[in-house]
Amino acid sequence: MEINKIYNEDNIELMKRMPDDFVDLTVTSPPYDNLRDYHGYTFDFENVSKELFRVTKNGGVVVWIVGDATIKGSETGTSFRQVLGFMDVGFNLHDTMIWHKPNAFNFGSNLCYRQSFEYMFILSKGKPKSINIIKDVLTKSPNKIMRGGRKHANGVRDVTKDFINGKYKKRDNVWGINVGKDKVEHPATFPLKLASDHINSWSNKGDIVFDPFVGSGTTAVAALDMGRKYIGAEIAKEYVEIANERIKNQETQTDIFDFLEGE
Repeated sequence: MEINKIYNEDNIELMKRMPDDFVDLTVTSPPYDNLRDYHGYTFDFENVSKELFRVTKNGGVVVWIVGDATIKGSETGTSFRQVLGFMDVGFNLHDTMIWHKPNAFNFGSNLCYRQSFEYMFILSKGKPKSINIIKDVLTKSPNKIMRGGRKHANGVRDVTKDFINGKYKKRDNVWGINVGKDKVEHPATFPLKLASDHINSWSNKGDIVFDPFVGSGTTAVAALDMGRKYIGAEIAKEYVEIANERIKNQETQTDIFDFLEGE
């Protein structure tokens, strides 16, 4: 199978041609609950989940970014059904993360709070082989001597030794990343930073990153930028053309950067 390519075909048919234990990391956001117009395309979740488990390497990870629509006054629960389906085929639920959208649009029913997040389910085939936890700059009390204790559920409090707060802290599993910065003609493009941070977290350089719903190519562009290989599946020809153009631009920028680095 050719690497670093977007395939204009059904993702299940593409995965069927992949050998077992082939992909290091999958980062994707599937179409869900008809919230966007995908030209009538739907997908077979049951077979997608089974094929993803088969082609994922032992220790590999699937990042599944999904939300729920509200239909006739009730949220669909699609996200929960899907994550349980992944567990049924053999994946572990390594973490349930949240993508918070600080600049989410202010619209919708006045009967509920503004919808400003999606789930990011981190699914692993066994124990993840690559965990590169991102650390962010600590803006509150850096390098300060900290004192205190930890209270347990039974009321017992541990007395901890004094320690110096470092300059960085482990990132929370709620990521606040704005939407709408990447101007691409696609109905549901997720931010490049979102894909990049997951690729950084759950893979290493040279790994194969797969997106079975690659759309406009954000995952592929991020993989290239992070020194990984990519494979994408997209059934809509017009989105494949957009993705290939973005990848071409990214490859040009990478070549220029490598040239400057070598001077």
